[in-house]
Amino acid sequence: MSDSPLFTPLKLPNGAVLPNRLCKAAMEENLSAPGQVPGTQLRRLYEGWAKGGVGLVLTGNVMVTPSALTGPGGVVLEAGTDLAPFRDWAKAAKPEGGHLFMQINHPGRQMFAAMGEQAVAPSPVPVDLGQHSKLLAQPRALEETEIREIIARFATTAALAEEAGFTGVQVHAAHGYLISQFLSPLVNKRTDQWGGSRENRARFLLETVKAVRAKVSPGFCVSVKLNSADFQKGGFDLEDAKWVAAELNTLGLDLLELSGGNYESPAMQGHTDDSSTSKREAYFIDFARQIAAVTTVPIMVTGGIYRKATAEAALAKDAHGFGVDVLGIGRAMAYVPDLPNQWRLGRMPDVTLPEVAWKNRTMAGMAVMALTKRQLTRAADGKGAIWRASPLLTVIRDQLKTRKLVKRYRAWRARSA
Repeated sequence: MSDSPLFTPLKLPNGAVLPNRLCKAAMEENLSAPGQVPGTQLRRLYEGWAKGGVGLVLTGNVMVTPSALTGPGGVVLEAGTDLAPFRDWAKAAKPEGGHLFMQINHPGRQMFAAMGEQAVAPSPVPVDLGQHSKLLAQPRALEETEIREIIARFATTAALAEEAGFTGVQVHAAHGYLISQFLSPLVNKRTDQWGGSRENRARFLLETVKAVRAKVSPGFCVSVKLNSADFQKGGFDLEDAKWVAAELNTLGLDLLELSGGNYESPAMQGHTDDSSTSKREAYFIDFARQIAAVTTVPIMVTGGIYRKATAEAALAKDAHGFGVDVLGIGRAMAYVPDLPNQWRLGRMPDVTLPEVAWKNRTMAGMAVMALTKRQLTRAADGKGAIWRASPLLTVIRDQLKTRKLVKRYRAWRARSA
C-alpha cells in the first residue's frame, strides 16, 4: 500500500468520498454504438480504466441534444433515451469503492459542418481556424426560449445519468463549447441578460448548475469544468475565472476542474495564441492555486501528468495553503490504463506520449487528437498501445473513419425526424 498523498481519500462537499486523488480525465472517444448510445467498445474501454486504480472516472462528452454533437460518434442522452446501455456502461465503468461522473455538454459553434446540423451560439461569431474555418458550421444566435430549453436539457441529462447508475455529472463549461462561449466576450456579443457584463455572461453557467442541482439527489455529485483562461487576447481570463469560481461556491458544487483554451487556442494541448499568457500556462497548476484562494470547492486539474513525481508535486499547496485536490490523467491513461495501480505498487513506467511538431497549429492539434483517439479505439478493441504511429497516416485514418460515422449519424437523424 502506497503512503503517497496521491492515495489519500478526499471528502467532497456533499459527503461523497473519493478513495484517492486521481481521476481518469475526460477524452473524446467518438466510439458510440449505432443510435449514439454506449456499446461494447465503450464498456470494454471503461472497464479497463475502472480497474486501473483511479478514485474517479470521468467520461468523455455525453451530449444533451441529438442535434449538437462534438463528433459523429458521440453519445447522446436525452428524455426518452433507452437507459439500458447507460446502465451497462455505468456498471462497467465505476471503480470499486470509487465514483463515476458523466461529462455533459453542448458544442455550440464548435460543431463540424459535415454533420449537417445548424450550429448555435450566443452570437453568430464563427470559429476562426484560418484556412480550415470551413470545417466548422456557421452558427446563428440562440433565442431566449432556446437558451432555457438547453439549460433544461442539461438538467434532464443529469437526472437520467443518476437513474442509470452514475454517481455524478460534470457540466462542461470549458474548451470553447457552448457554455464557455457564453462566458467569452470574444464570442458573446449579446446585449440582453445573457451577454455584456461578466454577470450576464456567466448567467448561462450559473443557471445550468442550479437547474442540475435541483433535479438530482443531494448525494449525487455535481461538478463543473471551467477554463482558467481562454488564452486569447480579450477573451475569458483569470480574473473572470476567479469571479465565476466564487459565484459557484453557493450553488452546491462538489468539484471544480480547471483547464483552458478552445479550438482556436488549444491550451489544453500545450499551445496558445497569446504569448503573454502562454509563458505562464503550466498545465493550469499555477492558475488553480490562485483560483483555490477564492473558492471552498475542491479543485481538480488535468494536463501534463505522466510521472508519479509530477503528480505529487502538483498536489503540493502553495505558501498560503492553496492548491489542487484532485489530478486528472488523460492521454497517459489512454496508453497505460492501469498507471495509478503501477504507481501504487512502486513501479514508475516512463510514459512518453507522441507529440506533433507541425508548424500549422490547427493541423498539429488535429493530429494529437487523432493519435489519442486511435489509441482509445485500440484499447476499446482489447489491443495494446502503439507508441510510434505516423501522425499523418493517423489523421487520414481518422478522417476516413469520421466520414463513415457522419453517414451513420445523418441516417440516424433522418430516421428520427
